[in-house]
Order: sequence, then structure tokens, then C-alpha cells
Amino acid sequence: MIAQPAMSEAKTIGEALNWAAVRLNEAGIERPQAEARILLEAASGRGRGQIIAFPERALAAAQWDLFARLVSRRCAREPISRILGNREFWSLRFRVGPATLDPRPDSETLVSAVLERIPDRNAGIAILDLGTGTGCLLLALLSELPRAQGVGIDIDDAARAIASANAEALGLSARTEFRLGDWARDISAQFDVIISNPPYIESLAIDGLAPEVSKYDPRGALDGGPDGLAAYRALMPQAARCLKPGGLLALEIGAGQGAGVRALAAHAGLMELGGAQDLAGIERCLLFGR
Repeated sequence: MIAQPAMSEAKTIGEALNWAAVRLNEAGIERPQAEARILLEAASGRGRGQIIAFPERALAAAQWDLFARLVSRRCAREPISRILGNREFWSLRFRVGPATLDPRPDSETLVSAVLERIPDRNAGIAILDLGTGTGCLLLALLSELPRAQGVGIDIDDAARAIASANAEALGLSARTEFRLGDWARDISAQFDVIISNPPYIESLAIDGLAPEVSKYDPRGALDGGPDGLAAYRALMPQAARCLKPGGLLALEIGAGQGAGVRALAAHAGLMELGGAQDLAGIERCLLFGR
């Protein structure tokens, strides 16, 4: 727990920001000034423009106390999205919780790759999302495909509830259904598009990840078994069964997993249709069809 100065030591917006930026920098946060501002916006109820334009304005005692608590949590490497309870993905705001992964920009690679393969965005296609978490992949796609319908599956009921709440908040609940399930084991229908961001971190590598991931993301959504491919082995034959002829399967993968995932897809009778790299140039998504 970081020390909280008395109000007399940090009573203006500018002083509070300077204090927080120093503490966050000492804790190893990469963008301490920017994150200090975001946390102060949340604690004070002031917008970014007010924070920047009026650094001399005083904070109320309650605002300062809340701000100091938020800074303390971030210094413990709790992700800022979990502190605030939401995260932006595909320019949409998603609620997050202990049962869900924190949506990350890398996963937008899958959304882009799928949209590039859909020539008619007004088509009434059916999408299945395996391991839906917050629902960010499915809901991002539905936001771009006005006549599409989607089903999201998750093994955790708390995650399913969060995905449902996100669909409601985004005005997409009429076109979505979120169910409890073990991948596509209980699914009998077939879909035009199947998407998944399964656990793909090698079990022994999880503790070496950044604290924001290893301490706060649910382990079940990270742990891909000894070689990181356990989830792909389970879901690949099920996805192949549920994919319509001519349909599209899009999978997020970890760095260096392309060959292993391709082999599993081939064994399930799927043909590779391509892939996509994330902004760092890492192969992040593979596409398959029947």
C-alpha cells in the first residue's frame, strides 16, 4: 500500500496528478502521467478537458481519498480497466469482471480478419463465439453486421452474465444469446462463422507474464495446458462439426503456435484460408473453412 499524503500536501488537480505520476512510475507503469489523469477523471467526475485546463482547482477531500485508493490499486499492478470496471474494444465500451479476460487490442485482429471475409455486411449470417468472455468479439462483429445473429458460449456463468449485460448496454441483446457450455459440445446447429479466443498460454509460462495478466486475468481463460494447444484440441473437431459448408472459422493464436494449430485443423478436416498479423507483426489469427 502506498503512502497517502495529507490533503494539505496535494489539494489541487495539478498536485494530485504529479504525486500520482511519481508513484505510478515507481511501480513500473509505462504511461504514468496518462494513467494518473484517467484515474483522476474517475475519482473527481471531471472530464479530460477540465483536468488539463484547470490544474489549480482544488479537489474535495472525498475526491482525493478515492483518487489515492485508485492509485494504490494501480501501483499493485491491477489493470486500469479492472479498476474502472470497463474497457474499450473496437471503439465500444465493455464491462469486465473477475471471470473475464481483459479485452486487448491484439484481439481486434480477429474482428478485422472476419469482416474482410464477409462480402455482404447486410447478410443474415449466424455467428458462434466459443469461450465468449465479455462477448467483445461477437458483439464487435454484430455492431458491423446489422442483420447477423450470434450465440456466445462460456463455461463460466459469471462471464456469461457479463456478456449478456454488455449486449444489453450496446443495444445488441435482440440479436444475441449467451449460453453456458463446454465449447460446442451441446450445439447441434451449424453456423456461417465461428470465432474463438481460447486459452493458449503454456501452463508453466503464466506466472512469468506481466502482473496485470498473471494476477488479475482468470487462469482458466489463460491456461492452454503444457504446450498451449489443449483448448484447440478440444474445440477444433466440435467447430468443424458446427461449421456450415463454405463457412469461416477464425481462431486467435499465441506467438509461434501457427504450425500446431494448422495441424489440428487439418486433422479435423478443415482447410486453411489465411491469417492475419497483429500490430506488432505477430501472427495472431488463423482462418479455416470446410
